[in-house]
Amino acid sequence: MKQEPRFKPTEWALVLGASSGFGGATAIELARAGMNIFGVHLDRQATMPSVQQVIRDIKHTGREAVFYNINAADAIKRSETLDEIKERFGSHGSTVRVLIHSLAFGTLKPFISRNSEESVNQAQMEMTIDVMANSLVYWTQGLFWRNLIKRGGRIFAMTSSGGHSTLPYYGAVSAAKAALESHIRQLANELGSFGITANAIMAGVTDTPALRKIPGSTDMLRIAKAKNPGGRLTTPEDIAKMIVLLSEENAGWVSGNVIGVDGGEDIVSYVGQKGSPD
Repeated sequence: MKQEPRFKPTEWALVLGASSGFGGATAIELARAGMNIFGVHLDRQATMPSVQQVIRDIKHTGREAVFYNINAADAIKRSETLDEIKERFGSHGSTVRVLIHSLAFGTLKPFISRNSEESVNQAQMEMTIDVMANSLVYWTQGLFWRNLIKRGGRIFAMTSSGGHSTLPYYGAVSAAKAALESHIRQLANELGSFGITANAIMAGVTDTPALRKIPGSTDMLRIAKAKNPGGRLTTPEDIAKMIVLLSEENAGWVSGNVIGVDGGEDIVSYVGQKGSPD
């Protein structure tokens, strides 16, 4: 049975990190709900098949898919892409209804090790925070200054429990997540009078390409599944469905939050704490 469109044909989503994981799943789910998709991703030839599959899935819904294979943290590429979007819209009344920040590109090194070469350095720390946090602000500014995002707009940024806890090798990324949540609060405050909301989505542990790069990820997946009250891991589709709900008109008063989408995983402190029926 074909799903009735929940969004107008003039409404688009701009997904940063659209080739896989949360970004790819959300792009497809928003398309199913009737939204056209701009996707920004950075992929080499080896991973392009997955990008092409996302594009095919979007087009299969009857929505448009326009993808840009660029470095989302590059100021020149960002400006060129936003200018192209503005030109594409012309005078047709189209808008970027949804901006999704799902960029996962950072350094996974400890702050302290006996060998300085094995510790995160200044350039790596700054790059991680710039890509995974600060770039959200710059893309939002670019959309707003070009009048591409208007009243009713939604901004989402993917965070994790690492924004308020620690993991080995995760220090720079954890700092970026904490900064990202701060940026969301500030954007919610400054954009509220324009009718634009901003929220961070805190996913549970999810088996994505980005997570697999974290040392010890296999143990993370095993422990998360064992302690989750729902008895399974979070999936990218769980996140995608929540973003679609929060993108609808009735969610216009939800802003400035860190919204957990994890089946209750984050409230369970250790394996074996799950409740059981009497």
